[in-house]
Amino acid sequence: MNNDEPLVEYTVGMVARTLGVPVATLRSWNRRYGLGPQHLPGRHRHYTQTDLAVTARMVDLVRAGASPASAAVAARAVAGPVPARGDIVPVLSAAERLDHAELLAAITAHVIHYGVVVTWNQLCRPAFGEIVRRQLGGAGLVDVEHLLSWAVTTSLHRAVPLLRNSVDRAPIVLACTDGESHVLPLEVLRAALAEVGLPALLLGASVPADALAAALAKHERRPVVVLWSQSRDTAHPVPVDRSRADWVLAGPGWLERGSSKAAVRVNTLESAVDEVQRAAVSELH
Repeated sequence: MNNDEPLVEYTVGMVARTLGVPVATLRSWNRRYGLGPQHLPGRHRHYTQTDLAVTARMVDLVRAGASPASAAVAARAVAGPVPARGDIVPVLSAAERLDHAELLAAITAHVIHYGVVVTWNQLCRPAFGEIVRRQLGGAGLVDVEHLLSWAVTTSLHRAVPLLRNSVDRAPIVLACTDGESHVLPLEVLRAALAEVGLPALLLGASVPADALAAALAKHERRPVVVLWSQSRDTAHPVPVDRSRADWVLAGPGWLERGSSKAAVRVNTLESAVDEVQRAAVSELH
């Protein structure tokens, strides 16, 4: 394991709930194929981020019809060679060739070894920036841009699977404003929150205000809500009611709007994670 890997660990019960497989199955895979945590004297058998990503891939392959033995061999490839931190060259090269398998492997490995925040800030954003630069020069590359977006989302789900919410936690709801189609930043936030043990419900792109209100009404506990707006055109005024939820406005679309005492604004992934974590923890007390 790379020493740079984020120090995130999961119990076998957490992994079983996250991936939707019995604990007995995970222990069987550990004994037969060496998947998951290896026993170290004086330590509990906790899954690392790499263990979780490998096991998640194993689950996907078995559910797709592969035999457990062959799936185990393929799943181990997820924990392949350590990539160079922030090296966008192999990512852009695979994306331009439309080699989705190599692209997924490159991004997934980077997430496993360096975490979501570093991968987004030092790998994905620079890669998108280079694509946009070339597009402004007339290169096109719309297909490349779309493939990269898909690969980032898929890699995040592979490396940081969805966490199930607990009744003793404040619900966290992520949604794009009505008319906003750029959902990738919320996919990244969902994964970054999961890395620190916070499950979040992602409602997706273009969520009408009434649909968002209906979703919030289904939660017994006071939720933390993150609304994403990419542009001023989609930064619609929202009926933020601090008595019903903690509101966080994320994305550049809100920058030109007037300030609101009823909602907190965040401009970076790090600040979004910090603010959501702060609000979620405060709701427990």
